[in-house]
Amino acid sequence: MSRVYGTVSMGLRAPIIRQGDDMAQIVTNCVLDAMREEGLVPRDRDVIGMTEAIVARAQGNYATVDQIATDVRNKFGGETVGVIFPILSRNRFAICLRGIAKGCKKVVLMLSYPSDEVGNHLVDLDLLDEKGINPYTDVLSEKEWRDLFGSPKHTFTGVDYVEYYSTLIRECGAEVEVVFANDCRAILNYTKNVLNCDIHSRARTKRLLNKAGAERVFGLDEIMTESVDGSGWNARYGLLGSNKATEDTVKLFPRDDCQQLVEEIQERLLNATGKHIEVMVYGDGAFKDPVGKIWELADPVVSPAYTFGLEGTPNELKLKYLADNDFSDLSGKELQMAIKSRIQSKDGSSLVGNMVSQGTTPRRLTDLIGSLCDLTSGSGDKGTPIVYIQGYFDNYTNE
Repeated sequence: MSRVYGTVSMGLRAPIIRQGDDMAQIVTNCVLDAMREEGLVPRDRDVIGMTEAIVARAQGNYATVDQIATDVRNKFGGETVGVIFPILSRNRFAICLRGIAKGCKKVVLMLSYPSDEVGNHLVDLDLLDEKGINPYTDVLSEKEWRDLFGSPKHTFTGVDYVEYYSTLIRECGAEVEVVFANDCRAILNYTKNVLNCDIHSRARTKRLLNKAGAERVFGLDEIMTESVDGSGWNARYGLLGSNKATEDTVKLFPRDDCQQLVEEIQERLLNATGKHIEVMVYGDGAFKDPVGKIWELADPVVSPAYTFGLEGTPNELKLKYLADNDFSDLSGKELQMAIKSRIQSKDGSSLVGNMVSQGTTPRRLTDLIGSLCDLTSGSGDKGTPIVYIQGYFDNYTNE
């Protein structure tokens, strides 16, 4: 009988991870448990993903508000700092902001509008049109903002982030001034010391600020890049990718030694199963919610570590294109065999730009598979921070 399943993604339940846990052994044991209890049969080129959260927890990669404050103070001198383009998130940014505020005398908080970088809206775009506001050029004070828009709240959380962030800064002992602009250089009218908190546009922001005469510019990726008073750290991403752990602590993105971890897991599974299984660490998926308009990717990358077999992009044929064009005169078994033959004839050369590949997704494999993992594991109480995927690299010809 022909195989029915194609790609299958399964969440594996795991123990609650604590600092110092042996992640390589835990992940290996979870797979062996699934083989024994659920009848999982590993195959070559299966994929295992584990959330960045459990990896960072096992690393003990945490930082406190006071440790963040120390690093900010050391870099900016404890005076006025422009904090620009933060995302609107109690989980992702609020605790970081507390640390930043404790390290400054005054925070000039500059928010992008109508939404932050990942799609959390401060105000509806249509309302900007109604009020005659050009978000590309207009710089608004908080008073002007309130006069125009009142106190809009986030659609999902019900939070007025302007008030929330302002109150948080004051509670940490700093003065606060809020402005709204989308040109990063607008902050230089208030201070020459800038902490840019954008994620994916951070390199451009730093370049523009430095060219425009900023005196001290650091990105969020440059805060907590080394241990401060015994803290965790991330040499590559700093505070980017961090999450709230407690009211005074953030969990940082996993450190670079997680690359050694994925390679060790791959080796252990090869020894245990005889199969060559790819392994990755994943964080946020790279997709956008069509209703809330929120782009999920608040991490700096989808995958901070993965084995070599996950490098690259898909190189696929569009089956419906073949069926509707090249083989439109065929049907049934004859059509199936023709399509299988065309797939088997691929020589490995890139299909990008070829009509027969139009509509396929030439994104990085790690972004695609990491997104699948994120959707499978969820972010709540499923208890499956390890995801096992079979058949991802199969095609219509595999039986």
